[in-house]
Order: sequence, then C-alpha cells, then structure tokens
Amino acid sequence: MNSINISNPFTLTNGQEIKNRLFKSAMSEQLGDKQHNPTSGLATLYQRWAKGGIGLSMTGNVMVDRTALGEPKNVVLDEQSDLTLFTEWANAGKQNDSHIWMQLNHPGKQIPKFLCADPVAPSAISLERGLEKGFNTPRELTDNEIHEIINKFATSAKLAKQVGFTGVQIHGAHGYLISQFLSSRHNQRDDQWGGSLENRLRFVLEVYRAIRKEVGDAFPVGIKLNSADFMKGGFTEDESMQVVQTLSDNGIDLIEISGGTYESPSMMGAKDKNKPIKESTVKREAYFMDYMEKVRKLVNTPLVVTGGFRTAPAMNEALNTSATDFIGIARTMAVDPDFPNKLIEDPSHGMPLAEPTTGKPALDKMAMVGLVWYEHQMWRIADGKEADPQLSAFGVVFKTLLSAGWYAFKKRRA
Repeated sequence: MNSINISNPFTLTNGQEIKNRLFKSAMSEQLGDKQHNPTSGLATLYQRWAKGGIGLSMTGNVMVDRTALGEPKNVVLDEQSDLTLFTEWANAGKQNDSHIWMQLNHPGKQIPKFLCADPVAPSAISLERGLEKGFNTPRELTDNEIHEIINKFATSAKLAKQVGFTGVQIHGAHGYLISQFLSSRHNQRDDQWGGSLENRLRFVLEVYRAIRKEVGDAFPVGIKLNSADFMKGGFTEDESMQVVQTLSDNGIDLIEISGGTYESPSMMGAKDKNKPIKESTVKREAYFMDYMEKVRKLVNTPLVVTGGFRTAPAMNEALNTSATDFIGIARTMAVDPDFPNKLIEDPSHGMPLAEPTTGKPALDKMAMVGLVWYEHQMWRIADGKEADPQLSAFGVVFKTLLSAGWYAFKKRRA
C-alpha cells in the first residue's frame, strides 16, 4: 500500500523538484494591459498564491499570437512583449520555493466576433450549439500558416524560459486550436494535418518538438489534454489515450487531464441532465479519475488530474491509487489562496464550494456568474485585497456591466 500524500515532494525526470503534489491549474485571470503585457496585479496574485503553499502554479492561458486572442485582456508573449513585466511575474510566482509554468495557447476559431472577423482553424467549420451567433466561421489554415503558428509556440516558450518561468504547458484542451486539430469533428482536412489520428496529432507533436528544440531537454514542457470532447464525432477517449502515449514516448514532462470544449463544457463541471454524474465520481471528487487509471497503465509520465477536488482526504486517496502524481486545484485557490497550506497542515481540511448565484437562473446563465464571480475574486487578490467568499453575485454582475457592458457576458466566452 502506498503512503503518498499531498505534502510529499515530486521530482520530474529532468531533475526539477516540486515541493508538494498541489498543482494550481490554469484559470483565465483577464489581467493583461492594453498592449497585452502582464499588469502588476498578476505578480501580486501569483506571489500570494506562492505564499499560500502551492507547489506548482500554472498561469492562465498566454497567447502566442497577438492577432488571435481568446479574450480581450489576454496576455501575449512574443517579440513585441515587454519582457521586464514578464520577469516580475515569474519572480513573484517563484516565492516560497514554488514553481510557476506558463500555459501557452492559440484559440483557433474560439475567438469572439468582436475580437476577430477572420479566425482560423484546421477546417472552415463553425462552432455549433448556438455559439455560431457569437463566433465567426473560421478560415481554413494553409500549410505555411500552420508552420508559422508552430514557430510562434516555440518562440513564446523560449521567451518564457528567458524571463524566468520554470516550465511551460501547451494548452491542448477545451476546444482551442490544438484540440481542434485533434478532433475529427473540427478537423476535416485531407492533407498531412488531417484524416487519420496520426495526421491529426501531427500538429501538437510538431508544436512540442519545436518547443523542445528551443528550450532544451532540461526545461519542463507539459501539456493539458482532453480525456474526450464528449461530443458525437469528436475527440474520443481511445484517441486521447493514443495521443498521451505518443507524447509520452516523445519525452513530454507532465500531462494534465481535463475534458470538454466550449460546445460541451465539462471542464467547468457542467452537468448534463441526461448523463448524471456517477455517485463514485462525486465521492472521489475527481471528474476524470476513471480515465487516469486507464492512462497510468499505458505511461509512466507524471500525471495531473484537475476538476472537482475539494478535500484533503479525497486528494490523498487519489494519489494513493498511483493514477495521478499531482492534484489540480483552481477555484478553491481563488476563494482561499492559503488553501494549500491548510490542506497540508490539516489532513482533514476541505472547502466545499457553493455555486455562486443571483437566485435567478436565467440571469446566472446570461451573465455567466459561475465564471465571472471567480474572476472578481482573483481581481481582488491582484489588487492586494483578501478574497471574499460572501461576495455578492448580484454585485459581480452589476460591476461587470458598469465596466464592460453586456458584451463581457454574451460574447467573450461560451
């Protein structure tokens, strides 16, 4: 019987030691400035999380192309960036022996209409399930453009290493560009980038190889992948496992598992009334543990499972199955930055999260209260304030309306 717990350190194959098994998964902070450089609030936020005891923090998605933003206040890292501001962010996130990795992303066609009139994707296929109202039909990428985007990922990774981040993560989940290439629903190309799974995974493999060439073998490169898209004709669980095995064989350092897309957002804990969450999943607190147990039989690469964890006992139980090496936490960190320290100090500690609500379900859905409430908590911390678990959902809606109008809710994200 293993006796692993969340306080134990973990050494990656390249020798980098993470002081505990707690992994802050990426959340979109929306704290970029008008030039898409990090604001000082990002340094304040990540320093606070570092002091709270997290072993490894993953940044919110940093875009590799400033002409392709997923949201208005995204940070972009490229040759035009102010690297001094990124260095300050990296140094803040390394306080208290914490590690901070940068998540790198390209949204593909998941760009709201008001940000881009001509998005790109593997194929000229629109988002569905009502999202076509807020997202333009994309243009199919040319072969040259695909290679240009691969190079942009590599450049951003090189710069992330240069400014002091201790690793990078490729965002290959949640329906963004890499996820679009992997899905036969969204990738219907007939060239080397489409068709068979071998061809559809070529893009992510080339992105990884280009990054590795720039940063070297000693610098950690991870990836976030979907266990599945949970959509008919989309990326399947079996295909996901083949991608995991291919990346593992090529030397990826850490694999985080999530699931879903904008069209089927299981990554947000969304519930399908026709597919209720299994009692075993609720008890274990982890959305994707069944998948992880299958993956562990295929690869020895360090794994992270994110989604649903709220208590130390459930986290330690998951670690002791050996199906995961790290526990991904996110929203709990927005409500209590000291959550990691409390988990480590008290093996019975937990923090169940009530879904924020205005009391009016239609308004909650229209205003995306379950998303923006946590953003406002991060903004409070970034401003040097304490998070407020009693923060009014009505107040959040009102403040967002004052600052950005209805487009902040209706068009920014699915």
